[in-house]
Amino acid sequence: MRELPFDTILIANRGEIAVRLINTVRKLGLRSAVVYHDADAGAPAVSMADIAIAISGRTPTAAYLDVAQIIAAARKARAGALHPGYGFLSENAEFARAVIEAGIAFIGPTPDSIELMGDKIRARNFVQRNGFQVGLSAIEEDDPETFTARARAVGAPLLVKPSAGGGGKGMRIVRDLDTLEDAIAQARSEGQKYFGDGRLYVERYVENPRHIEVQVLGDCFGNVVHLFERECSVQRRFQKIIEETPSPALSSELRTRICETAVSIARAANYRNAGTVEFVFGGGEFYFLEMNTRLQVEHTVTEMITGIDLVAQQIYVAAGHQLGFSQSDVVSKGHAIEARLCAEAPERGYIPTTGKILMLRYPDGDGVRVDSGILQGQQITTAFDPMLAKIIVHSPTRVEAAMKAHRAMRNLVLLGCETNASFLARILRDETFLSGQLHTGYLEENPHIASGESASDLLAFLATAALLTRPVRESADAVPELHAALGSWRN
Repeated sequence: MRELPFDTILIANRGEIAVRLINTVRKLGLRSAVVYHDADAGAPAVSMADIAIAISGRTPTAAYLDVAQIIAAARKARAGALHPGYGFLSENAEFARAVIEAGIAFIGPTPDSIELMGDKIRARNFVQRNGFQVGLSAIEEDDPETFTARARAVGAPLLVKPSAGGGGKGMRIVRDLDTLEDAIAQARSEGQKYFGDGRLYVERYVENPRHIEVQVLGDCFGNVVHLFERECSVQRRFQKIIEETPSPALSSELRTRICETAVSIARAANYRNAGTVEFVFGGGEFYFLEMNTRLQVEHTVTEMITGIDLVAQQIYVAAGHQLGFSQSDVVSKGHAIEARLCAEAPERGYIPTTGKILMLRYPDGDGVRVDSGILQGQQITTAFDPMLAKIIVHSPTRVEAAMKAHRAMRNLVLLGCETNASFLARILRDETFLSGQLHTGYLEENPHIASGESASDLLAFLATAALLTRPVRESADAVPELHAALGSWRN
């Protein structure tokens, strides 16, 4: 275990990622501190941490976005370092800068790197200037007055995206250019609402692409390595649901190319700490999509195949240490799949669900890992993102991993709040998923998976429903005029 210049780490987050961070902080022999809003007072992270400091805000989310309160909490806990987790302030350069100015180590990339690579527009420009392939696009801030015209010139279908976006928020697909202005207005409004930044860009939308990302890790001495790729194509509303590694789409040669490209991009940006370079992949080619300058939700599958604790590496890098391994030391073993358990109803359009958890039993066994942020008896509300936990499995092959993940989802017991567990289990046994022929529109093409009915059953139910409506029923029951003219008769 390496020597560290701090003994307490403040975790500026909540839920399952706060628990996950606390576990590694403990493993390293350090003290953990967390901030919490009253809505999270009964959450596991609050009871697990050595120090828990209450924060407040106009809304629960606003509390976790309050830079001044969080830095004050770090000082109160005498924390020498701060980990932002993911979401909230994790990719906010001004927050990272404020933490450092307060004399606290920020466990993440430098503020300059966040400004460069965490901003989707600057990142795309930087990557293109350095000779890496990006998709055809138009960026608003290049010339705001001509943005709409330049967007039209890119051609349909288009994807409108907020510059500071994440988690699919604010994104709009435009297949009819007559709706472009409305899509821009909606995307700008959501970008301002969720990220405080209404700047936009558009890119040519690739129909049915695969979403592949590469985990990178850099230190303060210029060393950058990759920890292989992750397949993240199973999505609903641009948000990932199931992630896996290795990707079933990549040959050995393509895997080497895409991973080395990610490392080259990170090295060109003088990137340090953990980050993820995301690509759109299709037709045997890939191009840069964006970079997430933080730990990803799906980092767990990378840990399962490499045996490397990414959070521990983040802490060591933030403490000024060199990476303890080289690229040749990073070996991928087996196959890992992660499924995101969410409080939502896929059968009813993925609407968020609420309720008190009356019973909670997670699956266990060899090669099964659960990262959770909830407890039995806890009240689930709509105050935060609906993700409750992550079920992660590891097996020698992809088919075995899918079977194990399916069993794990079937063995999960959570009563009192409706979840997407059965939906995830249906995906994991679906023939298309098992074949590996995935793309980001997979769930849209297979609506029966969300509905819980087979495709044939779904058609039968739709036909039955149609016959129950008055106009259809009256039309079916109507007697043709020629027959009605015959009057009453019997054969």
